[in-house]
Order: sequence, then C-alpha cells, then structure tokens
Amino acid sequence: MKHRRNGLSVLVIVAVAFGALTYTLVNNNKPTLGLDLQGGISLVLKPAKKVNNDVLAQTIAIIRNRVDALGVGEPEISRQGQNIIVELAGVKNQDKARDIIGKTAELRFRPVLQAGIVPEDYVAPKTTTTTTRNGATTTTADPAVPATTTSTTAKPAVIPSTPPEKDIATSEVLLPFKKDKDGEVSQRFALGPALLTGEVVRTASARFTQSDGTWFVQLRLTGKGSPQFDAMAAANQNKQIAIVLDGVVQSAPTINAASFQGKPTITGGFSEREAKDLALVLRFGALPIQLKEQNVSKISATLGKDSLRAGLAAGAVGLGLVLLYIIFYYRALGLVVLLGLIVSASLLWSIIGYLGKHNNLALSLAGATGIIVSIGVTVDSYVVFFERLKDEIKSGKTIRSSVDRGFTKAYKTIVAADVSSLIGAGLLYFLTVGPVRGFAFFLGLSTLLDLFVAYFFTRPMVALLARNRTFTEARGLGVARGLAVSPGAAS
Repeated sequence: MKHRRNGLSVLVIVAVAFGALTYTLVNNNKPTLGLDLQGGISLVLKPAKKVNNDVLAQTIAIIRNRVDALGVGEPEISRQGQNIIVELAGVKNQDKARDIIGKTAELRFRPVLQAGIVPEDYVAPKTTTTTTRNGATTTTADPAVPATTTSTTAKPAVIPSTPPEKDIATSEVLLPFKKDKDGEVSQRFALGPALLTGEVVRTASARFTQSDGTWFVQLRLTGKGSPQFDAMAAANQNKQIAIVLDGVVQSAPTINAASFQGKPTITGGFSEREAKDLALVLRFGALPIQLKEQNVSKISATLGKDSLRAGLAAGAVGLGLVLLYIIFYYRALGLVVLLGLIVSASLLWSIIGYLGKHNNLALSLAGATGIIVSIGVTVDSYVVFFERLKDEIKSGKTIRSSVDRGFTKAYKTIVAADVSSLIGAGLLYFLTVGPVRGFAFFLGLSTLLDLFVAYFFTRPMVALLARNRTFTEARGLGVARGLAVSPGAAS
C-alpha cells in the first residue's frame, strides 16, 4: 500500500511539473526582464524642499501614471526616505522619459465637449458627422477654416488619446478617465482648453454626510481663485467640467450653480477611498512639487544582454559542478538529486512565467542570483536526507527500512533550515527596495518549492528506488556504495 502511495506521489508531482511547464511554453509565459538584464534608465529624484508623506505618496502616484502613459512594462517605482527611485526597463527614448517624469505636475479644469467616448480600441464608424463649436460639440475643422456642419466618409480608424507631449493647456484634447479597480479605462473625454489650474485650490478634503451616508469632496478656494472659479461656473452652469491631472481625467462633475463663494463641493456616489483619492489630487495637484535629479544611470541593452548571458553561464557551470560532486559522492542517489532539480526548475519557471505574463513580474540579475543561491539550499536538503539515511543504515537497518525513518528526522532539520531562509528573505523583501527585493522574492519562492519537492518527490522517489536491488547494489553507482555500506545492507 505504501509502495503504491509513493508511486502515485511521484507520478502526480512529475505530471504537475511537466504539465505546468508545457502550459508555460505553449502560452509563451515568461517574465519581463529587469533593468539590469535588458537595459533602461534609473532615476533618483528628490523634492526641492522637504515634504510630508501624503505629498510623496501622491507624487509617486503621478509618476506612475506618467510612466504608464509611456507604455513601459513593469516599472519599478519606490521610495527611500525623501528620495523617489524610478527604474524603467527597456525604455527606448530615455531623454523623453526623463523629461516627462520630472516635469512639474499641473492640475487643470477643462470643459467637457463630449463625454463617454469609448476606449482606444474603438474603431470609428465609416460615416461621421461633425458640427461647429457653437453647437456645443467638438469640431474637426482647421481653425483657419470657417466651421460648418459636414458629412464625410472615412475608413475605419483608431482614435488615439492625446499623447503627453501634446497635452497643452491651450489645446483641445482627448483624454482617458482614470482606470477602474480592474486597471481598465472605461471611457474618454473630448475636452476644451483649460479654464483654470490647481492654483485656485487652497485645500480639499473628503467629508462624510451623516444623513444619507454618502461621501463628498469639500474644496476651499484661494482668495484670488474664488472669483475665477465662479466665473467659470457661471459660464458653464449645467455642464461638465473635467478635473485633469497628468493627462488623466480624475473626475468630471456637473456645475449646478453659478457661484460657490469659495467653497464648492463635489458629490457623485463616492466611496470613502474614491473621495479621499480625489481630495488628494485636488490638494496636491494645486501644490506642484519640483523634483530634482539626484542621480541618473543609463544601462544599454547590450550590457543587459551580456549580464544575462554571464548570469546564465554562471548558473549552468555552478549547477553542473554541484551535480558532478553529488553523483561522485552519493552515486545513484545523485540521479535523484538531478530529477528533483528538474522538477523544481519546471515548477519554478512555470510560476515565474505565469507571474511575468499576468502580474508583470520582472526577473532582474539580483533575482537570478537568488535562484542560483537557492540551488545550494535545495542541495543542502538532499545532503541532510542522505546523511541521515547513512546514519540509519550504520545502526543496522536496511536501506529500505531506513528511508521513512531517516526522512522523518531529516525533514525536521530541512524545515528548520528553510524557515530560517524564509525569514531572512521575508525581512529583505519587506524592509528593502529595488534589486534586493527581487533577490529575496526568488530566494523565498525557491525555498518554498524545496520544502514541497522534498516531501512529495524526494522521499517517495528514494523509497521506490530502495526496493530495487539493481539500484541499491549496482557496482560503481549503487546506493550502497554511495552510502558507504556493504551491498548486503541494502537488502
């Protein structure tokens, strides 16, 4: 019965490992390479003057939105004290990225010309109609040509959003609404030239209404900004005004009064989080933060590829030497180590590939180092098991009867050692930033797989092979020779 359970355990884990690897390869799941492996740019930015945590958090959110607009995959944006570290892997136009990331934020109030425009994958209909600006809709006529109502026939075409470099305060723009909780853009807005900037806002806060249990945003305008805001409200009463920050529409409330006396409110069925986020945008968008570059590091794609090749070569050489030593020392048991490492590698690459495709997990040189180090952790587990097995046999037991007893004792040591590694990896992950976190993540992931593979593959595999006299007593590579016992002890 135990023999069948061992066989089933080995069969299931091998099937899972190679099934996962096949799925990964067929679906081309692979991690995004980090900055040091594919090249890119790293910036260390610091506010011109010391600011509080809320301002820094909002600044990081703004930078993240800007980076998203650049289309950079898996950006690494983190904070160290007052410094903001931005790492962009694979960015082609590095100077453009530096300019867009470092520019001062500006909050703008723009009139909504057309709302609910569908996302960028929308294909325009073949027949389109445009009307004049005086008709309260957008116009596609050249400013120098008298605007008229026309009907034209055009080929289906994608309507792109206005790119960051063309998002000018005096221009009409087509901008997306902020992403929803699923990371999707639900709609876009055609907007007129900016009427006001965030300079008119003194402060903003999220408030809760006890009577109906709703959240709203309370604004307080500056002395100079209050009449300007009222003038905008009077000219746009019962129309929408979009609140725009860094090319993204944060909110588009309808003006329902001509005067607010310096204290307008924004309602709209907000959740607490939504109200607080909008208040942050209004409050800190009105207080632009000047960022200074403390350090800029550019890594070429060629250097990144060289680092990747060097890392792979180092890993392959190290793994090869370890396997040769294990096979020389433990003979046929070294083949169990080889098979176990193949199973672990298949599971590890499948997990990394899945997270890379669906969660933008980046594999950096530090992460690759963590994986290489984990090979040593895994091999240590085999050594602990085999040495315990040797001790059991020396006490007079056969190899077959020693496997379960030896593994039970060895696994306690393996768990203790791996938990220590996990604690270290966890501390590094949560208390550090940048490449060190990548090292910690991959080391921790590999260590967890070591515990899993040791219990569900290594133990039953050795138990199965211990029943085979050819495996245990073969001259040269037999287990008995590897454990330094006489062949008769294997019976």
